[in-house]
Amino acid sequence: MAAVPQALTNIEGAEEKINLRAKNVPWYDPKLTKLGASARELLENYSKIPPAEVESHIYKIRDEAWDVFPYPCIGGFRFLDLAISLSPDYPAVLQRLKSGNENFLDLGCCFGQELRKVAADGAVQENLYGSDLRAEFFEMGYRLFRDRDALKSKFIAADITDPSSPLSELDGKIDIIYAGSFLHLFSYAESIEVCKRLVKLLRERKDSLILGRQVGNVDAGDYVQKINKGGNMYRHNVESFKKMWEEIGEATRTKWRVDCEFTLLESLSEEERKVIGPGMGLIRFSVFRE
Repeated sequence: MAAVPQALTNIEGAEEKINLRAKNVPWYDPKLTKLGASARELLENYSKIPPAEVESHIYKIRDEAWDVFPYPCIGGFRFLDLAISLSPDYPAVLQRLKSGNENFLDLGCCFGQELRKVAADGAVQENLYGSDLRAEFFEMGYRLFRDRDALKSKFIAADITDPSSPLSELDGKIDIIYAGSFLHLFSYAESIEVCKRLVKLLRERKDSLILGRQVGNVDAGDYVQKINKGGNMYRHNVESFKKMWEEIGEATRTKWRVDCEFTLLESLSEEERKVIGPGMGLIRFSVFRE
């Protein structure tokens, strides 16, 4: 679920610092330098948090979440990006979800911030689902957005790699999956298996959709990533991502249209570049069933 700061975990002693939830690490930002307009609007208008209290509220929940697990997206406030709304396909996604005829799954949802964005923009809440490995984040999401008694969506604690997890109740019932900063948590082979599981969750019909964004690299391949379970991550480029979906299609006897773009990260500091290495960027993708 992490975004740009993910590779900053590649430091000496990272495992010990992760276990201790230490804050003297490159992927923990002591200060929120800029709160985006979309996140502020969501917290003020949807959650009804007074403007003067928004940032202190964010700090409080962020630090509690860091103690659950120090994901880079938490340390770097990336959960405030509301990245689904940045997808070029978001307007069409929103129209589909406003119809009341389609179901949405926010996979690796953390606080459920993307789900709340979709809900605040008019999607039918009863058709929205969020899932994460760590159920503690659901409770923090209710407190972050102050909507425990208002939100009508459902959250499911589950491991996507476990075929018998509670997610199986949604098999064949989902129309749109948002997998933001999720697939890069796995190796290439693991990503294949995870995506095969996503195919099973989707309805067997044209334009069932998986969209998201994740860390990528000009040179696709395995990279050290100490915060991930296996100690590495696979960073795709456009060609490798499309190739992966060809393999998934062959394995599942399905066909997919992959819209994918890679953007090189050019705003990194010199220190970040030394740790991360060259060629790192973000991949944004939409994968439609044909």
